[in-house]
Amino acid sequence: MMQAIDIANFLEQHALPEHYAREAEQWFYPVAEQIYTQQQQLNKAMVLGINGSQGSGKSTLAALFVLLFKQIYQLNAVSISIDDFYFTLAEREQLAQHVHPLMATRGVPGTHDIDLANKTLRQLLAGTSEVLIPRFNKALDNRYAQDQWAAVNKPVDIIILEGWCLGAEAQSAIDLKQPINALEANEDADCLWREYVNQQLDVLYPCLFQHVDQWLMLQAPSFDCVYQWRLEQEHKLRDRYVRQGLSRQTKIMQDAEVKRFISFYQRITENLLVMLPAQVDYLFKLDEQRRVRGF
Repeated sequence: MMQAIDIANFLEQHALPEHYAREAEQWFYPVAEQIYTQQQQLNKAMVLGINGSQGSGKSTLAALFVLLFKQIYQLNAVSISIDDFYFTLAEREQLAQHVHPLMATRGVPGTHDIDLANKTLRQLLAGTSEVLIPRFNKALDNRYAQDQWAAVNKPVDIIILEGWCLGAEAQSAIDLKQPINALEANEDADCLWREYVNQQLDVLYPCLFQHVDQWLMLQAPSFDCVYQWRLEQEHKLRDRYVRQGLSRQTKIMQDAEVKRFISFYQRITENLLVMLPAQVDYLFKLDEQRRVRGF
């Protein structure tokens, strides 16, 4: 059995309630132990993929795993998010001009630099002496300058890749035709945006997903929860920048903007909630408060 550790500082750093420590010990510590065993058997770096809708706790869980692997097993683990590989604002504006206006908004397949993501993963898996990991500033809706990227200077044992669309699959042309929300009906009436996103997901993303050795999913009870969860994320982001005196320099969204923003994610998220649970190695069913209610 894996020994218990004091994660009080972790709870404080991530503004987590006390019950998270108990739930982590019950649900997530055993997964860390199994991943450790598998990595030792492989005797090489491995990739743990974490899927979950916006606000489900993917980044927090990834950070917890990094802590556990380091403190308990003395493994070098690194967490990377597919969000950090969003195209720059200028690149997405080019997509908006040449493909569809909706491509200016980050999020959907086709707005990530998959070549850069694959290159970064390959370097980490190969044990390259120094690997730079891009970081994306959501408050500014743009990628940080390269001198602000994270640097990994020693070989890693476990790579945690997390993302809302991780493991998503393309839909059939028939499924795409019927709009599922006002955004699709009013701003993509000819289905061109949906078709482009679907084509990008079909052609480019499988080569990224194939790096994953083990899959974990944080399953939301429904898409209805995503708005409230994403709203909480935006409020925390706003509060942080207000404390830093930077709120006027950001593109933090208002509540109505968040509601429209998640419409971009709805189609793929709902498909993932139905399709992915049967395919993952570790499934955690969440309630509306993001607490684990089943495995």
